[in-house]
Amino acid sequence: MKRYILIGILWLGFLTQLPAQHILSLTQADCRELALQRNEELQKATNALQQAELDQKIAFSSYLPKLDGMVSGSYMFPNVEMTGMELQIHGMYLAGISVTQPLYAGGKIRAGNKLAQIGRESAAESRRKTRMEVIAEADKAYWNYIAVQQKVRMLEAYRTQMDTLYQQVETAVKAGMGTDNELLRITAKRSEINYQLQKAQNGNELCRLALCHVLGEPLETLILPTDTLIQVTPPEQLDEGIDSRPEFKLLKQQVAAQEQQIKMARGNILPQIGLSAGYAYYGNIKLKGMTADPQGNYIPFTQKMDDGIGLVMASVSIPLFHWGEGLRKVKKAKLDLQNAQLDLQQNSRLLTIEVRQAIQNLTNGYNLVQTAALGSKEAQESLRVMRNRYTHGLSTLTDLLEAQSQWQQAESNRIEALTQYKIYETEYKRCTGHLEE
Repeated sequence: MKRYILIGILWLGFLTQLPAQHILSLTQADCRELALQRNEELQKATNALQQAELDQKIAFSSYLPKLDGMVSGSYMFPNVEMTGMELQIHGMYLAGISVTQPLYAGGKIRAGNKLAQIGRESAAESRRKTRMEVIAEADKAYWNYIAVQQKVRMLEAYRTQMDTLYQQVETAVKAGMGTDNELLRITAKRSEINYQLQKAQNGNELCRLALCHVLGEPLETLILPTDTLIQVTPPEQLDEGIDSRPEFKLLKQQVAAQEQQIKMARGNILPQIGLSAGYAYYGNIKLKGMTADPQGNYIPFTQKMDDGIGLVMASVSIPLFHWGEGLRKVKKAKLDLQNAQLDLQQNSRLLTIEVRQAIQNLTNGYNLVQTAALGSKEAQESLRVMRNRYTHGLSTLTDLLEAQSQWQQAESNRIEALTQYKIYETEYKRCTGHLEE
């Protein structure tokens, strides 16, 4: 007795040293939230949006005057001879400030600000597109994991049925009321079920790993989905529009950006007008020479120069002849605009086709759910009737095994139809740009 107590204590100590597996219970909403928080691509899209906002502020600063400061020092040798005098620059300094205000830049400043605004809007749409892709990926992994889990539980129930049937037939064989052939058939069926169950369990593990990857969780995490009772509602008022889809908005913004690029190219051949003002102070410049006093004697003198100067300047730059460079850049920008318009036209059709395909999948998926639910109900009833008939000797083992196989297939179809419909539902919302609503 003491030996058993000692072994129990040792086992308990061993189990307490094992690392505890992290268990995570998730709803579909929790799954989405975790995926959005930890997805690297979404974090990069958020950074790109912040960069675009900074670019817009940088572009706006082109409207404002620029204030610059300058400080310099110099040492020149040898000294410079100037009509009998000597200019000495040993440590001359110069300090000043300047203000520059562009008055007209050929429309490039305004076009640059428009481009920055379009860039910020495009970054926001790209981020929204990434968010919907992350949600769609999380939903797909979540429902696939639920589907495989339910199939595992269904096969385990199927195996329990076959184990019960095996015991009944084994008892009948021992009593001389059954045959070894029947027992062998059930044994073969049990082996087939074990094979299917092992495949389902392997698939369950792969789906768990895929879901952990989407959620950014450690691969050892045990995930327990809570949405095991799948509710399906018939699709109503399905929208075929693509106006809310971020891909469509990005295509339109690409066209708008190319229009501003034309203005930027045209601004290079227009006059540039600017105004600047400044003030500088210089010092430590010495002028040495000889000068005559009132008695006519030459004496050496040194004059130190320290002073400040102000400056106001207006400038006008007019491109006159650059061998047609500017006009060719404008033509090139117009061709880029045509290409962007063609991309919008072509991809709009593709996006519309994708939406219609999503609508068809959703509609067909709901019909499959109804058909699979009815088939599962009928197979369940058929199995119940056939089991009763077999118990009373009114049907053969073949009929019972066939009814059980039909129930297993019908239940598998029901699980696949329900989970696939939820995936189609998410995909439809993504294709129409309403996934986050």
